[in-house]
Amino acid sequence: MSISLTPAAAERIKSFLLKRGHGVGLRLGVKKTGCSGYAYVVNYADEVKESDVVIEQQGVTVLVDKGSLGFIEGTEVDFVKQGLNEAFKFRNPNVKGECGCGESFTV
Repeated sequence: MSISLTPAAAERIKSFLLKRGHGVGLRLGVKKTGCSGYAYVVNYADEVKESDVVIEQQGVTVLVDKGSLGFIEGTEVDFVKQGLNEAFKFRNPNVKGECGCGESFTV
């Protein structure tokens, strides 16, 4: 199983967890929604759940629920800033199509 973080994503997660003062890592998953089928769910995790797959990357813990793993296997997570906007971006090799607004995808 492979989910990878760019250095920018790893640094953003580390700095946010430090600023927040607690948490074990980044929780990454998908939910059924949108016009194309699935959307990414990104949260900071305060605990490791029994259903989590734990991935260590660049000093950061990424937690993925087992149900989402098949949809995001091989994904690279980046953190980008464009003007005043900043967000995590996903390079997912499983994506077959995306909706026009970029909020959801199909696999």
